[in-house]
Amino acid sequence: MTADSTPALVQPADAPDGDPAIPAGASPGARGPRARTTTAYLRYAAAKIAGAVVSLFAVLVTSFFLFRLIPSDPVKQMTGGKRVSAQQLENLRHQFGLDQPMWKQFTSYIGDALTGDFGTSYQFHTPVIDKITDALPATLLLTGTAYVLYSALGIWLGTRTAWRNGSRSDRFNTAFALTLYSVPSFWLGLLLIIVFAVGIGPIPGMFPTGGLESGGESGFAYIVDVAHHLVLPVITLVAVGYAQTLLVMRSSLLDEMGSDYLTTARAKGLRDDVVRRKHAVPNAMLPTFTLMFVNLGHVVAGQILVETVFSWPGLGGLFYSALSVPDLPLVQGLFFVFATAVILANTLADILYPLLDPRVGR
Repeated sequence: MTADSTPALVQPADAPDGDPAIPAGASPGARGPRARTTTAYLRYAAAKIAGAVVSLFAVLVTSFFLFRLIPSDPVKQMTGGKRVSAQQLENLRHQFGLDQPMWKQFTSYIGDALTGDFGTSYQFHTPVIDKITDALPATLLLTGTAYVLYSALGIWLGTRTAWRNGSRSDRFNTAFALTLYSVPSFWLGLLLIIVFAVGIGPIPGMFPTGGLESGGESGFAYIVDVAHHLVLPVITLVAVGYAQTLLVMRSSLLDEMGSDYLTTARAKGLRDDVVRRKHAVPNAMLPTFTLMFVNLGHVVAGQILVETVFSWPGLGGLFYSALSVPDLPLVQGLFFVFATAVILANTLADILYPLLDPRVGR
């Protein structure tokens, strides 16, 4: 090897004897591949966070202009069709700032929103943030319960169907999941109400048609009452959510089953269930992991159609009510909350993904 091809080594003047030589041009503070890997990961995470901030600002801008395209006058809607003089309508527009130029409305909205103030609801006459805070627990109860159930069920069944690929149970579960995945959630909810809430033929009505509670209950009886109201909307969300999770998990595991490392694990004498649990499933979980974080954002965003069908007093039903007016401050605030939940969940998934798969973000 010639002298030109040998990397120059520099020994710091203050370095004690025995310290390893540092390549010329390298930072003395960054030693070894671990430091370089950590730096690369931090840069990757910072880029994802910066992208999330830009997306949130874009959502803020979009939420202002998007709902002003609705061909409806909020002031006339608030009067409920009553005969109101032109002066009264003008006073209402001035009260809600709708008589100001669009650019002034926009700058006021952006400035207030950045401080957490989304204005006052037209129809409820209360701060938007208060209405969102009041409705959030009901949404988290419904969608959070469904999220835990359909994630666990989808992963478990997806693993079993893929590992027994081509079996009778695999064909049945896959076909059933595809059918449920293609069914609109609101249609399935209406069907469940007709069959199990109203009753049809020999099947009596066993569950409430909607709402969070019957009222007048307390203590343990209240918990049972709320659980009774949860059954049908949770089943609706679980039916659609588990089907999606099952299909993704099944596809991911099928891709892993032909890998060489599984053949090697079997050749070492490992039992089939050990190969599945400790080798195949952890690697197949990566796409499902991403899907779970996307669905986690929807836990806060709620399910507008399902909550509306079941008259659930959550964010989804509140959004539908606000959109029918349109209650611009409430619609804008809810839209921003929904989008923020999804963006933050996706960003968190992007940041955590390299910890599961070192090939990402390095």
